[in-house]
Amino acid sequence: MTPDEKGQTPGKTPEKSQDADRIQDKNQVAVPLHTEEVSVAKRRVVTGQVRVGIVTKETEQLVEELLDHEHVEIERTAIGKQVDKAPPVREEGDTLIIPILEEVVVVERRLVLKEELRVRRKREKQPYQERVVVRKQEAVITRL
Repeated sequence: MTPDEKGQTPGKTPEKSQDADRIQDKNQVAVPLHTEEVSVAKRRVVTGQVRVGIVTKETEQLVEELLDHEHVEIERTAIGKQVDKAPPVREEGDTLIIPILEEVVVVERRLVLKEELRVRRKREKQPYQERVVVRKQEAVITRL
């Protein structure tokens, strides 16, 4: 049959009419047989094991540091001077002066400055070295 015989023009594809679809639907019956459904679930699976351990390593290091040492020198100075009241403790530069008093009984009582203690601080810096053990921990991981 030619396209003209079918009622179509050349170059056009045949189209079903809506009436033909309705007729075919009425003539055909669809019977559902079986429907597949998909169900997705997750579960944990052990794929391996790991062991973690700690290793402590000791190394010896040289530690250098300047240490401060402080010592005092005590110098006694005889004064032998009579005073009316006790002189206060005082500082002159880096020297601490502590008055030492003595009461002398005479017909009358007099306060005599017997001596002074001069305490001077001296600081020194001194290099110091010592070998010390330093520990370091590392994690060791082993797959089982």
